[in-house]
Amino acid sequence: MPKQKTDDLLKLVASLNRAEKRHFRLFVKRNQQANAEILFLQLFDILERTGEYDEEYLLKRITNIKKSQLSNLKAHLYKQLLTSLRLLNRNKDEAILLRENLDYARILYNKALYRQSLDVLDKTKKRALEVEAHTVALEIAQFEKMIEGQYITRSIEGRAEELGEQCTELAGKISDTDAYSNLALRLYGLYLKIGLVSNEQDFFMVKSFFRGQLPKANYDSLDFWGKIYYCQAYTWMHLMCHEYPLCYRFTQRWVELFEEKPHMIEANAPLYLKGIHNNLATLFNMWQYDKFDEQLQMLDLFPHKFDLTSNVNVASLYSLYQFDHQIRKHYMEGTFKEGLGLVPEIAEVIRTNKYNWDDHRIMIFNYRIACLYFGSGDNDSAIDYLNEIINQRSPNYRSDIQAYARILSLICHFEMGNVQLVEYQVKSVYRFLAKVEHLQETQQYIFRFLRRIPRIREEQLRDEFRKLKRKLDSITAKPFESRPFTFLDIPSWLQAKIEDKTVQEVIREKFEENRENG
Repeated sequence: MPKQKTDDLLKLVASLNRAEKRHFRLFVKRNQQANAEILFLQLFDILERTGEYDEEYLLKRITNIKKSQLSNLKAHLYKQLLTSLRLLNRNKDEAILLRENLDYARILYNKALYRQSLDVLDKTKKRALEVEAHTVALEIAQFEKMIEGQYITRSIEGRAEELGEQCTELAGKISDTDAYSNLALRLYGLYLKIGLVSNEQDFFMVKSFFRGQLPKANYDSLDFWGKIYYCQAYTWMHLMCHEYPLCYRFTQRWVELFEEKPHMIEANAPLYLKGIHNNLATLFNMWQYDKFDEQLQMLDLFPHKFDLTSNVNVASLYSLYQFDHQIRKHYMEGTFKEGLGLVPEIAEVIRTNKYNWDDHRIMIFNYRIACLYFGSGDNDSAIDYLNEIINQRSPNYRSDIQAYARILSLICHFEMGNVQLVEYQVKSVYRFLAKVEHLQETQQYIFRFLRRIPRIREEQLRDEFRKLKRKLDSITAKPFESRPFTFLDIPSWLQAKIEDKTVQEVIREKFEENRENG
């Protein structure tokens, strides 16, 4: 068994909870002879206890086995674990149950029990249609056609026409849904690559790409999942183009589709969570605190709608979005020091790789945590987290976050008095931004200021901060220039320098003032 497969086996064993381990042992013993020597169970016990694969140790502990047999033994254990998990989760996952019933129908068909097979197929198809699992429903209908076309089953009159029309209708729905899901996925890939547009050229490129790929099917003709992917596609397009009110319209509709059919949350909880996440992110971008707080409470209630203990993937997403938006809430409130209370828990999840978060998600958290430290005045710790992003080996995603990380790092070094280091790094950061085409007008003003730092006398600094703030305030309303202030609130930092306050104090005062006026 290759090293990769061995690592996969170890990860699978490590992922099991107590109930799954107990079920596996009962499953194995129930399906083996009472006195049989179950070698793969011995292998499981050792891997579960030690958490590592030591071939020499295994050969000593498992008697009557040769080194050449270990590969097959590991492969057999992996298969048995999956079989056990499938049985344990069959009633917790609709897709598994539908597929299982389809397998039962195939077994009955192979035994020439055609009527029984059709009965199982009919019940399974009804359930598939209820949860709009149209791909499974089409597979069932095709199977029914094959049985009806080959054997006399005493079916009702007109059955052939009914099945034919049903297959055609299902195929059309699947085609339309696939078209929108493909568009949504392509847009998400584009978003990961370039982030939000930073100039007119990127803006028209995204719009042109969207129009060129837009399917012909209209919204009303789509099934439930087609409507979800329709909203998802428009969400990504409007988000990348900074069109937040339009983006919010589609994220809200996305969430409402699930709320109107609560049983669909159970059918695809990750997609429901993604909708709430995007809704919250859009409200944050629009700085709509009250609606954001209300939506965050909806996310808090999710464990009452879905059993997180039954699905690690859903638990992972819930934890991810909870951390993300709790941090955003601290940004909006100007409570950066309180937000640092989240850092140890997030760091522990990343360190233990509890949820297998990908590099992109870890990058986002590193940046958000760096902003918490910056806002609380701990620039040294902020730089540590920013370096995790800056020192990555040429990641080909989220060039916008990489750009903001480098700018914030320069500001942190300036705050720490590392003037010569700032002067040295400005040029390399400028080259990086020019290379990834993220050199916006906002960034150019900041660079000119930082480049002049060594020649500015201390008594002149406050006036220079005022000049820079006036320039930035004048371009805030320009298209594509507002985004840097969402990820990096430079005007608040400048105001803090001018008024001799902390960034946290300035943002907190703004928040309280907006609440009073709102």
